[in-house]
Amino acid sequence: MTQELLMQIAQGSVYTILLVTAPALGAGLLVGLLVSVFQATTQIQEQTLAFIPKIVAVLVTLLVVGPWMMRVVVEFAMNIFGNLHRFVG
Repeated sequence: MTQELLMQIAQGSVYTILLVTAPALGAGLLVGLLVSVFQATTQIQEQTLAFIPKIVAVLVTLLVVGPWMMRVVVEFAMNIFGNLHRFVG
């Protein structure tokens, strides 16, 4: 296995991870921002108010986008296993 091939695999892995985690992280970030604005506006400083909506948003996002996420990860894994003969030997 050459260094270029190893770097290509690492780059594909990082890209796949970022692509798959982006929707859930984005939803958590957006809901966290909205909750923070709401807390600053109403001056309510309850800690559970910040966490529960983010958890719900991430879970709903995973339910909605989960099949796509799974398809991307499976395609990446099949690509790695399909080209296994290039990596060994």
